[in-house]
Amino acid sequence: MLKELSIEDKQIFEKFINLKRHQLSSYQFSNIFIWGSLYKILWQIIDGSLCVFFKDDSGCFMYIAPLAKEISSDIIKSCFQIMDRYNKNKSISRIENVESSEVNFYRSIGYNVEEKYPDYLCLRKELVELKGNRFKAKRANINYFMKNYHFSCRNFSLKYKGSCLELYRFWMQERLRRYKDRVYQSMLEDNFKVLKFLFNFYNDLDFTGWVVEIDSKVKAFSLGYPLNKDTFCILYEIADLKIKGLAQFIFWYFCQQLSSYKYINIMDDSGLENLRRTKLSYHPEKISNYIVK
Repeated sequence: MLKELSIEDKQIFEKFINLKRHQLSSYQFSNIFIWGSLYKILWQIIDGSLCVFFKDDSGCFMYIAPLAKEISSDIIKSCFQIMDRYNKNKSISRIENVESSEVNFYRSIGYNVEEKYPDYLCLRKELVELKGNRFKAKRANINYFMKNYHFSCRNFSLKYKGSCLELYRFWMQERLRRYKDRVYQSMLEDNFKVLKFLFNFYNDLDFTGWVVEIDSKVKAFSLGYPLNKDTFCILYEIADLKIKGLAQFIFWYFCQQLSSYKYINIMDDSGLENLRRTKLSYHPEKISNYIVK
């Protein structure tokens, strides 16, 4: 029977997630849990596999592939039967965020596999050193900010919650004015709901982050979470767009603090060109991501 996700389920999820090493940023409890702000998250252990379903008014889908040491065709069939019970339109039934190592399995049992927008993975050392002409603009922006502003960097804590939400609202309005793409505008609004939800459960999740203050006011913040012992994911990076170099600075500074990690996952681009350009400017490798239908 499907059970609605709660914060008390964290240990169970981590047990199953840790059965294999994952590269995609989706495979972490904190990342899964915060989507509870937009979806009803349901889960069930089916024949030893943890299966996670996201449900809203439009239908039901799986946010990640079933988690187990070995996945069988019967488990996948059961998952699609569950989704099909919710979905009048069966084409909505799908498994999102399938990793490349599992693609051949799904194809071998008769499912369609489509590539979706990838995660982007950077070497942390490159993001800190910013060597060469390809990072020249990043260095210039960071240097400009450091030379022209008196600022302080602080570990994020919930005492900054209100200031960060206020900054996000301000930042979002600037982006809404600049970009008229309805998908992007909806994503900005959804991410604000996710951020508020994240703060409500912050102490129970694995997020860490930094804020930058100028004149005792929060002008930038960034939040992320560890994916595994080698990789850290940066989920939020919000900065006052009127302050030149601040966005580049907080990202660079955060990466400096993550010295125990080899890689920084800067997430996907949601299929949006403006996000793609920004992420590609850090010269990442692409981590392939797939949908199974």
